[in-house]
Amino acid sequence: MEKLEVITIKNNSALEMTISNFGATVIGLKVKNAKGEVYDVASGLKNASDYLQTPYSNVKLFLGSSIGRYAGRISGGQFGIDDVVYKIENENGVHLHGGENGFFKKFWSVKEVADDFVVFSYKSKHLEEGYPGNLNVEALFQLTSENEVKITYKATTDLATPVNLTSHVYFNLNGKGSVLDHELQINSNFYLDVDSQLIPTGKLNKSEGTAFDRNVKAKIKRGDFKGFDDTFVFNEKQLKASLSSSESGIDMDIFSNQPAMVVYTPEEFPVLPFSNESQYEKFPAICFEPQNFPDAPNNKHFPNSIIRPNENYLNEMIFAFSFK
Repeated sequence: MEKLEVITIKNNSALEMTISNFGATVIGLKVKNAKGEVYDVASGLKNASDYLQTPYSNVKLFLGSSIGRYAGRISGGQFGIDDVVYKIENENGVHLHGGENGFFKKFWSVKEVADDFVVFSYKSKHLEEGYPGNLNVEALFQLTSENEVKITYKATTDLATPVNLTSHVYFNLNGKGSVLDHELQINSNFYLDVDSQLIPTGKLNKSEGTAFDRNVKAKIKRGDFKGFDDTFVFNEKQLKASLSSSESGIDMDIFSNQPAMVVYTPEEFPVLPFSNESQYEKFPAICFEPQNFPDAPNNKHFPNSIIRPNENYLNEMIFAFSFK
């Protein structure tokens, strides 16, 4: 039986993060605002062991987990590399977040720990969930003196394989209630067109004049808001997105080296042993997943998702906190 390990890291001012080696999962992120009040802004369960058992194991929420080998959806239950077709785990032709037993269900090794950072590693073996190549993965969680949460994913392979890693933290800057009154801004002028199974069609849609135009900061709750489970294509600005709550006085800016970000706002959470005693309301949280385009292995005009031997995969994301 692999051992469950829980690590808490802190910076010297406002941040404290708790991470489990099961799924390299962020269980909590405590943020101290300008008044000294503490808010747990990352939705999580009471105990690390709760992630291993029912009722959580019966739902696909990916709560705070690291996602791989490929975040998002892949169509057709397969992809091809160099004229070789690889069949991957799928449900009705849709492969989601690395498969039924993706990285979110794996015990990662604790490679290095300090007061303000931890490094996890995982070796994904050849043909795990159908993916080719032995993939060596590292995940770094770091809290900086500038009150930034840095999450960095690195990977190398011995055979060409698609890689798209991301973090699946659900944020609520008040630690309870709803995010509908949070203010959101995303620097994006296009979003991915999808079919009824949320698989990209290969087309990019213009955001201007639609519910996907979030270039001007405004409350999430707008007349055209029905919830997001969508891929926003980043424009060239350094700042990719920001989220603010006037209630807690916490602002969060998002930076990324990726071409896009999936934004997901579940209408409600399932009944689970949340650490805040499930004090959530409708649209309880928002998930930001910086990554490559979903289904890029089957869309040659999408950004390349295949890494090869002697190449390095790198996904760097920063969640920078400030306080009013």
